[in-house]
Amino acid sequence: MTSTQERRILCSNRRARYEYQIEEVIEAGIVLTGTEVKSLRDGKADLKDSYAAIDGQEAYLFNCHISPYTAGNRFNPDPNRKRKLLLNRIEIARFVGKVQEKGLTLIPLSFYLTRRKIKLELALARGKKLYDKRETLKQRAMTKEMDQLTRGRADRDRR
Repeated sequence: MTSTQERRILCSNRRARYEYQIEEVIEAGIVLTGTEVKSLRDGKADLKDSYAAIDGQEAYLFNCHISPYTAGNRFNPDPNRKRKLLLNRIEIARFVGKVQEKGLTLIPLSFYLTRRKIKLELALARGKKLYDKRETLKQRAMTKEMDQLTRGRADRDRR
């Protein structure tokens, strides 16, 4: 992505990078109503337990909670309804093959705004085992400790 294309993240699924090993990331459009767009722009969405699945020749997002827009009119759709993803047929066919054969799953990573359009960042991911999660935590702790040590040395050198 070039510097002229600004991305403003509206909602992200931070837990997904801990729970899953990300294989591939793709951008997808999503079909939303007007009040859902306003609610998303306010940051009132939750991707925690959501997932994407392919039903027939179309991709859908399930369990994504977008809170009803309170300042709008009376029409607010169901917050947990399934939402159609806008992917081309070649991408959908490729994902069907990978999901069925290799045991991968489609996980939403974030909603973001680019060029006045809301996009969804989807990841083709494999679930981590418990020992993988422990290894991730150990690596984070080691890098944090190294950063603290180098900051401590830099502070002593300044004095």
